[in-house]
Amino acid sequence: MLIINDLSLRIAGRLLLDHASLTLPAGTKAGLVGRNGTGKTTLFRAITGDMASETGSISLPKGLRIGQVAQEAPGTEEPLIEIVLKADKERAALLEEEKTATDPHRIAEIHIRLADIDAHSAEARAATILSGLGFDEEAQKRPASSFSGGWRMRVALAAVLFSEPDLLLLDEPTNYLDLEGTLWLETYVAKYPHTVLLISHDRDLLNRAVNSIVHLDSKKLTFWRGGYDQFERQLAEQRELQEKSRAKQEAHRKHLQSFIDRFRAKASKARQAQSRIKALERMKPVGAVLDDSVRPFSFPEPQKTVASPIVALSGVDVGYQPGKPVLKRMTLRIDNDDRIALLGANGNGKSTFAKLLAGRLAPETGTITVAPGLKTSIFAQHQLDDLRPEENAYEHVRRLMPDAPESKVRARVAQFGLSTEKMNTPAKDLSGGEKARLLMGLAAFEGPNLFILDEPTNHLDIDSREALIHALNDFPGAVILISHDRHLLEATADRLWLVRDGAVQPFDGDLDDYKTLVTGQPADRRDRREAEKASKADRRREAAQRRAALEPLAKQIRATEGLMERLRKRIDLIEDELGDPALYEKDAAKATKLAKERSDLVTQLGGHEERWLEMSAEYEEGIAE
Repeated sequence: MLIINDLSLRIAGRLLLDHASLTLPAGTKAGLVGRNGTGKTTLFRAITGDMASETGSISLPKGLRIGQVAQEAPGTEEPLIEIVLKADKERAALLEEEKTATDPHRIAEIHIRLADIDAHSAEARAATILSGLGFDEEAQKRPASSFSGGWRMRVALAAVLFSEPDLLLLDEPTNYLDLEGTLWLETYVAKYPHTVLLISHDRDLLNRAVNSIVHLDSKKLTFWRGGYDQFERQLAEQRELQEKSRAKQEAHRKHLQSFIDRFRAKASKARQAQSRIKALERMKPVGAVLDDSVRPFSFPEPQKTVASPIVALSGVDVGYQPGKPVLKRMTLRIDNDDRIALLGANGNGKSTFAKLLAGRLAPETGTITVAPGLKTSIFAQHQLDDLRPEENAYEHVRRLMPDAPESKVRARVAQFGLSTEKMNTPAKDLSGGEKARLLMGLAAFEGPNLFILDEPTNHLDIDSREALIHALNDFPGAVILISHDRHLLEATADRLWLVRDGAVQPFDGDLDDYKTLVTGQPADRRDRREAEKASKADRRREAAQRRAALEPLAKQIRATEGLMERLRKRIDLIEDELGDPALYEKDAAKATKLAKERSDLVTQLGGHEERWLEMSAEYEEGIAE
């Protein structure tokens, strides 16, 4: 059991936890959630004893083993399987002692203990964990130094999972996993036999892998039963009740204060006034619900609509070395309103395909036909290092708008979702999420027709991820997504393409089908879905066809909206002129003319609004069919 009592934590003078308390029963699997910067990682440091608290205490059972992913990924010459096996320090120590032990009784004790901890199956368990995180049998025998930093972090994760601590602390473990690894980890954590405290912004992981949520908000810790969706619903209900109680109390306070103000000086009412003063003093204020809404993302529309297909590939091979293509014989097309998610384990070529579409790799064979005037932009996490560390967001955007007035430059930065304060903060001092917003805004600056996003959510909290979903769904161009965030893919993608075995092919199914393919779980639920009248994939295709058929109507709606906006602006200008009393004295004829024009414009606007409502209703009915 983990008991946090009256805990206060402070970093660089900033109070992160203020007399917070929490009890986490043994065996609980809890997700620790809260906005970026609220102190979640700092709390982990306090639990492990790496940071002293200002007040309060953290109590753990004696002898309890705490495990967390090492901050430095292993880079030795040892094979991966050996690194993972050594993470079980007791097993490693017993095996080492066994080599030199001479006392028969001690040798017997060693053998008994090795049997108790299931040491004979250790290699098989380690291999299973490494396999689940993306390392095949051959890779498990390679030295850690032969892998990149991201893959080494997977080895560090595998090591702590293999050691099976009593309290497992995981801080954003999916940031260096692909979708396949995330799906495997989701199942593993759900079945983990001990206590887990997991920091994550992955909504699906928090819904499927844990059974409770710990919310860090307003410097306090609150425990909630259930997954993230249940927590979010309960929190909204609680805040609604809190706001109603606050409003009711405020009305009561005003009533008491009014009585006091009226009768305080009257002798006949003095006693009643005093009793109400005491009641007012005893009344504990109900706190107002703070507005913690996240800033939205906003991507500019393409300046010019290009005809479909915007990209067509025919027999394309692409790679980094001549004669050694990573992807082969690709024949595909991308339309101007496509929402495509790329599936497939890391190393299979998803990023290679993205670079090909972005024009950063040339095809070895085959042809790529690109629509005239097509603008393509790409966002990738590694590009965060390309930001100029000493320049702030305003200065980054000023380079792209050298002749624009300052107000327009700042307005454009605001569309990235950065506050006025953050606009003036050097890039090196921005948080990971703020850097991602800046880079994403710069990538989409010129209004691309095709927007490619490679792991866009790694540094975004849950609310920012929801804001990104809304922005992508509102974006009128085509989108290609590479992400381990299943919720993001399900909420934005209409089509799934599988990158595997040197090929890119449409995947006939949904993400549940893909999870079945990856994890090898029984497919009975899949069989039932395939027996249904229309699968989710069929419905997505039908929805895309309906949108295409309704596009002429959608254009009429947009044109009418533009006309209505122009009419409203003209009416506003006329009303400003008519609001000047001097006009009627200086030029009564002009005033009469403007009044008539306003009346005509209002009539026109009413007609267009009726037509717009009719067309919108027709469009919504067509989409819903």
